[in-house]
Amino acid sequence: MKGEANQVLLSEEDHRLLTALTENVSAQGNQQEMTLSYEISRAKVLPNDKMPSGAVRLNSQVKVKDLDSNREMQITIVLPQFADVKQNKISVLTPMGSALIGLSEGNKIAWKMPAGIRNLEVLEVTYLGE
Repeated sequence: MKGEANQVLLSEEDHRLLTALTENVSAQGNQQEMTLSYEISRAKVLPNDKMPSGAVRLNSQVKVKDLDSNREMQITIVLPQFADVKQNKISVLTPMGSALIGLSEGNKIAWKMPAGIRNLEVLEVTYLGE
């Protein structure tokens, strides 16, 4: 259940925004799995109108299951300036946001979180628009 089994899909717009957010990260960061820079470096970039509906993008509401605890949660992945924990809006720069961006419904991933490696499954994705 390693990350590279999943195809990471990013829209041209998300790719541009995320690259700008992470470009100050050292080049070494691109080599490390479980980092946003690594996910961006291996992503397939598609025109915005060619993105499949089940792909996790910025401004996507994602229903995700923690396979270790069986807990389900619903979050919206946003740029850092729009993050709001009370509204379950999490920054794409958080470990959870970085883990989920670019994945698709049904994908499972193991990702390093502050509390250790978590095994996650993307259950449902709703793109809320720009």
